Amino acid sequence: MKFTTLAEADAALTAAVACFDQTRKLSSAERHAILTAISAGLQDQREAFAQLLCAEAKKPIRDARVEVDRAALTFSLAADEARRFGGELLPLDLSAAAVGRMGLVRRFPLGPIAAVTPFNFPLNLVAHKVAPAIAVGAPVVLKPAEKTPQTALKLQELVHACGWPEAAFAVLTPETPQEIGHLLADDPRLPVFSFTGSDTVGWALKQRATKKRVILELGGNAAVLVDHASKVEHAVGRCVVGGFAYSGQVCISVQRIFVVENYFEAFCADLVARVRALKLGDPADETTDLGPMITEDAAIRVEQWVEQAKAAGARVLLQGPRDGALLAPSILTAVPTDQPLVRDEVFGPVVIVEPVASFDEGIARINASRFGLQAGVFTYDMRRVLQAHQELEVGGVIINDVPTFRSDAMPYGGEGDSGVGREGIRWTMDEYTSPRVLVLSA
Repeated sequence: MKFTTLAEADAALTAAVACFDQTRKLSSAERHAILTAISAGLQDQREAFAQLLCAEAKKPIRDARVEVDRAALTFSLAADEARRFGGELLPLDLSAAAVGRMGLVRRFPLGPIAAVTPFNFPLNLVAHKVAPAIAVGAPVVLKPAEKTPQTALKLQELVHACGWPEAAFAVLTPETPQEIGHLLADDPRLPVFSFTGSDTVGWALKQRATKKRVILELGGNAAVLVDHASKVEHAVGRCVVGGFAYSGQVCISVQRIFVVENYFEAFCADLVARVRALKLGDPADETTDLGPMITEDAAIRVEQWVEQAKAAGARVLLQGPRDGALLAPSILTAVPTDQPLVRDEVFGPVVIVEPVASFDEGIARINASRFGLQAGVFTYDMRRVLQAHQELEVGGVIINDVPTFRSDAMPYGGEGDSGVGREGIRWTMDEYTSPRVLVLSA
């Protein structure tokens, strides 16, 4: 792979700006056709994209195929939205001075989009930047994660083959990612900056993008609350998936679990038994549940956080060995709240399980976090469902499932250190555009 130089990146920005005059004028039908073709192309090349995801991101092949399916849906949803992204007619004759006037409000793209994406969903998270941009007629300049650039480059080939102008989707693969990241945040020619990644890097780049529309999706330490009015066995099964899929390298992976105390011991015993049964190994093996983490350094960091929590008094319910980047799952309880396992984003195969005396205490414990992306609540009590929706300080409340659930059609984003703005096709289209009113007189 050829590295992008700073001069080449600057040229890509210049080309995107020049191409904006073309893309903004594409009809809804043209944008719909391009997006539909990309979705169909992903379906046609499903196995090729899945194998690349498996090799590059070390994602278990079953999960890789699911990601390709989701990306195809993301472009299909954007195709639908391109057709119905309309406006609003406003009556303005509300006073004697405005008789005979009306307003037409339409949204127009702000300009080319600067986008930065992480390694963990190198296809679908890129799709969530690119698809809504095509839907509104805006070019994209993308810097994918340095660990997973090939997936973005393969998607770029498909997008160009489906009729989107070459200059309107540039993929930058720099040898020094920070330099290009600063360029994308700093350059005033790109009025929108959309970043998915770590909270430390995201907020630092936002400080540079002072006059831009900024969308940040920065992850968190997602929590689950298991109420007595729930099916505990179902909750355990979903927490296994939510906590350990892709070795926990998911922004909304289950990290903290709060269980009403009457069910705590049974919940823990079942959770440990099910997690112990997960198969670790080669991500290309169709039967593998957990593959290696993205790097050995990442696995070492998570392992060190577990050891640090143990030294601070945490009790281990399950802990396996590490073999290079392959880290076996861990489950802990009684973890002090000042520990990184509680306070920060683990991004690894670790969950914490704690008892709570009441539903109210569970809500308070979930909110005792600097993050607020999504939360899962297991309960069949509608009053508590509504209470959770009102009181949880998160971007999404998932009832009777884990916070790891995400539909590509729904708004997605968080509160606090989890970011600002919303993704999800229709909501991202709003972020990429600005309303403009046309006042008509009789």
